[in-house]
Amino acid sequence: MAEFVVSLKNVNIYQGQNLVLKDVNFDISKGEFVYLVGKTGTGKSSLLKTLYGELTLTEGQAQVVGFDLRQMDWKKVPFLRRNLGVVFQDFQLLTDRNVHENLKFVLRATGWKEERLMEEKINDVLDKVGLKGKGFKMPFEMSGGEQQRVDIARALLNSPKLILADEPTGNLDPETSDEIMQLLIHIARDYGATVIMATHDFIVINRYPNRMLKTENGQVLDSSSPQS
Repeated sequence: MAEFVVSLKNVNIYQGQNLVLKDVNFDISKGEFVYLVGKTGTGKSSLLKTLYGELTLTEGQAQVVGFDLRQMDWKKVPFLRRNLGVVFQDFQLLTDRNVHENLKFVLRATGWKEERLMEEKINDVLDKVGLKGKGFKMPFEMSGGEQQRVDIARALLNSPKLILADEPTGNLDPETSDEIMQLLIHIARDYGATVIMATHDFIVINRYPNRMLKTENGQVLDSSSPQS
């Protein structure tokens, strides 16, 4: 039986009192790469925020990396997020410290204490994203593509089962977008991490076709299901 990293059944997603997405049903397996597409304002961000524990789920059943979102409260959210990696469009790196210290900051914030293990983990993730030996660099000394790689390395620090990538190629030129896409697909395939990538970039989607979830008219349409 497939191991589902994300499973939503009859989920309704609200922003305040406003119903944004109705009757959402989909399962995503371990190591799967899935696009999340949809026009601005159709609920893409609300869906991501629900998966990330930022929006409270009150209707339907949802499991994310083994956590029941209906049982989620502010005390449990940090434990959920330790099993997730989040990749941002604008990198969100700390500009006053080098790459190594950026990564160490996250490890300390998520409970790591032993220096040797932290060093090993930092070297490991930098190697995975093709930045071995670049830990000394400051973010401003790096290209956009390199900064995005650091952002992906940061997302990998706690060996997440699920990576949520929010427009990771949005600010990059086509060649660099290609490199980042290949890296994300490689992480899903070779490390078994599930990747959900929100994007508007249909050039990327056409070049690297994968299953697609589309937010439209208050629904989530799934390219892998017969009715959509």
